[in-house]
Amino acid sequence: MILRHNINLYKLSKHYPFIFLQNGQLCASYASHAKFAEHKPLEKIRNIGISAHIDSGKTTVTERILYYTGRISEMHEVKGKDNIGATMDSMELERQRGITIQSAATYTLWKDHNINIIDTPGHVDFTVEVERALRVLDGAVLVLCAVGGVQSQTLTVNRQMKRYNVPCIAFINKLDRLGANPNRVLTQLRTKLNHNAAFLQLSIGLESQCKGIIDLIREKALYFEGNYGDIIREDEIPNTMRVEAKDRKEELIEHLSNVDDALADIFLNEKVPTEKDIMGAIRRSCLKRSFTPVLLGSALKNKGVQPLLDAVIDYLPNPGEVENFALKEETGKDVVKIPLNPARNNENNFVGLAFKLEAGRFGQLTYFRAYQGSLNKSDNIYNTRTRKKIRVPRLVRLHANQMEDVNEIYAGDIFAVFGVDCASGDTFVNDPKLSLSMESMFIPETVVSMSIQPKSSKDRDNLSKGISRFTKEDPTFQFNYDNDNKESIVSGMGELHLEIYAQRLEREYNAPVILGKPKVSFRETLVEPCEFDYLHKKQSGGAGQFARVIGVVEPLPPEQNTQIVFSDETVGTNVPKQYVPGVEKGFRAMCEKGLLSGYKIAGIKFRLQDGESHCVDSSEFAFYQAAQGAIRDVFKDGAWQLLEPIMSVEITAPEEFQSVVLGQINRRKGLIIASDMNQGWFMLHAEIPLNEMFGYAGQLRSTTQGKGEFTMEYSRYSPCLPEVQEKIIREYQEANGLLPPIKKKNY
Repeated sequence: MILRHNINLYKLSKHYPFIFLQNGQLCASYASHAKFAEHKPLEKIRNIGISAHIDSGKTTVTERILYYTGRISEMHEVKGKDNIGATMDSMELERQRGITIQSAATYTLWKDHNINIIDTPGHVDFTVEVERALRVLDGAVLVLCAVGGVQSQTLTVNRQMKRYNVPCIAFINKLDRLGANPNRVLTQLRTKLNHNAAFLQLSIGLESQCKGIIDLIREKALYFEGNYGDIIREDEIPNTMRVEAKDRKEELIEHLSNVDDALADIFLNEKVPTEKDIMGAIRRSCLKRSFTPVLLGSALKNKGVQPLLDAVIDYLPNPGEVENFALKEETGKDVVKIPLNPARNNENNFVGLAFKLEAGRFGQLTYFRAYQGSLNKSDNIYNTRTRKKIRVPRLVRLHANQMEDVNEIYAGDIFAVFGVDCASGDTFVNDPKLSLSMESMFIPETVVSMSIQPKSSKDRDNLSKGISRFTKEDPTFQFNYDNDNKESIVSGMGELHLEIYAQRLEREYNAPVILGKPKVSFRETLVEPCEFDYLHKKQSGGAGQFARVIGVVEPLPPEQNTQIVFSDETVGTNVPKQYVPGVEKGFRAMCEKGLLSGYKIAGIKFRLQDGESHCVDSSEFAFYQAAQGAIRDVFKDGAWQLLEPIMSVEITAPEEFQSVVLGQINRRKGLIIASDMNQGWFMLHAEIPLNEMFGYAGQLRSTTQGKGEFTMEYSRYSPCLPEVQEKIIREYQEANGLLPPIKKKNY
């Protein structure tokens, strides 16, 4: 019996638990997904992420994948008229704004392969969601817009894939858009991202004339027919495109021959490689990250998604083809890397990584990736950081915000557990004697701070509950209390990041808040080395305090100007080794707040070279105090300056507004790095101080008739301009009563 997609599969599966035919292949019914997923062999598993720049179509691609694999019975759009929204955008805010805020996990079946998918946000404000997804995935699909091409967040995502050594395939989406140019995007992949990339497909027509795609390997034209593109019709390559298809296939073989020895032998011997030869070369080189296959399509118009799924199975690795290591620490020995066995059985100890926390309806929901062994419901696991034993009450697989209970999971699976109290990045094992830990993920520093207070004092309890949950879930969302200004401060990756959390506090915790003017995280640093010789001596009856520290504080190189370094260079016993940690603690405590502006100190190195101690009066606390006194002296004698975060900004707008936008960048003290023109639009890359970027979104929209848009991400810290530094220092000193306020004259 053949079941069509427009029939509600979920309802039917209750009554017809049989195998049905879909797109010419046998596939399990919706109700059997969980059962089939549990028992797949290793080579039938794929863990992939969908990553891209904002509005490249990640969520739409994921929606089509779920539909064609029978995971959902009907498609919905990200900004659809039915107000339902895409399946993976399960949060109400995501559906209202039409953006992805949290990464969402799901799993599905395609050609007897179990595919775990994580759909990630595109906004740089939610970059930690991409970080933790790529940390636990084996492969990724890099989605690119056929018009926008390689954009600022594409560069960030590419760096993240490189950091975790994740193989990827590229999917150029939105061929139906006006101005679509996949050839230009391929050039950008090669030049901007330095990928050895080549087309596996060609588009039959572009924009409104996009009819299908050409499969270069099989030399067939594919047309996606039916109401939802679920009927694939194969045909001969159109006569007008045969020459181009031949040239592109030769280009593909040439690019592959440069990185794959087996295909190079065939190429050099002037033999004709078979489909199997080419596909094998693509898979081998893709796994080594030496080649990026490029596929084409239009997810919104239901074209090219099924071949993308085939490529995921054919070219991306299964969990057994990726080397994963755990770090073993033993007292007095170097850290040893232990390779993990990905076999899907219970012969090895369970090792899993908690990569994401989320407050669910039944308590804390912890997302896990299993790297070794198996885990059953009701088993005991141990947190290797806290050494706590935890019983697993419930194992679930996730489908956006829906959950399906399972009894056991194996290495390579992505799953979730309720009732586990842990932090993001903790490692869990089933043997308390194992002291293993997985490598943690990279967490970027926050760049924007805002004051936060509840609109009503009665909401303080709800506010604290919400803040406690959000800071635990998201390591880039931080909260602290400023004792000097007597205000609560939240820090994050951007204005949108903090604005989203403010709205979630009101919606989920009934705690409406007021966000104050954003505060930029400036830093104070030393301009040139400054020596110190400080004696801390205190006598008040009984044992006193005595400590002397001698050394130098010097600036670090520009590439290290966000770090602070302590170096013990003492020789002999003038400063006993048991007191050196006290000196370091005192130094680091003073770096929490500078005297110029109250911001943290960074980019300096404290070199302890000598000192003096007393056999009775010296203590770790005395040296702690001495280090603080030494830094105070350096404040008085040294030359200091302020550093400010510089953002890498990418602006896109119609070319008639180029001069206006250039003027705006200059007024905001920006530096233009590069510019690009494309069919009536210009794209500017600039570096602008974050302090100058507030309110720019509204200004850009108003001056470009709502057509301009920009994205920005943290680039580096750089010295402030003298007038900016003077203004910040004076404001700080006036606020703290260190200077009399300047009286304004009335004219």
